Amino acid sequence: MASIRDLKRDVNYVLGDIIEAVYMWELTNPDKDNKKSQSIIDEAIVTFDDLVAKINNKEVENRKQHLKEVNKELETRAGALVDQLNKL
Repeated sequence: MASIRDLKRDVNYVLGDIIEAVYMWELTNPDKDNKKSQSIIDEAIVTFDDLVAKINNKEVENRKQHLKEVNKELETRAGALVDQLNKL
């Protein structure tokens, strides 16, 4: 892990890109129902809040290992959101 700042940027950029992709999907598909796409955006926001809270948690025993786990969780949760987006 390079730094906490880089991890926070990764979280921001990855989830921001997913939200942007959902908005692009909504613009290119105006005739389709947006309830599912809005739920993806809501889930991305909740994921962002959860991951940033975990990054800011300084009361863990092994901070380096904790941040690696947060990074893996980002990959897993972002992958799930992308899968949901692809199913729209």
